[in-house]
Amino acid sequence: MNSLIQSQLRLALAVIGATTLSLGSLPLLFFLVPATRTLGVFGIPLPWVLLGIVVYPVVYVAARIYVRNAERIEAEFTEFVGRQ
Repeated sequence: MNSLIQSQLRLALAVIGATTLSLGSLPLLFFLVPATRTLGVFGIPLPWVLLGIVVYPVVYVAARIYVRNAERIEAEFTEFVGRQ
């Protein structure tokens, strides 16, 4: 049971870390590349597009990855326990 909990924790930390790194780098991008602050996409400022629209698919994909891998880990654990 301890290995299942550790595997789930590792998965959660990896997904949270990757999501935080990808979304957390956006303010850094705006700071380091000043042109991105004024750039527009279809008349909407790029920061608004990235922070208001693009964030949601990124979070959705991260959640799907987490659920799929968590279910795989649980299935492998169940199979392992069933063989005992």
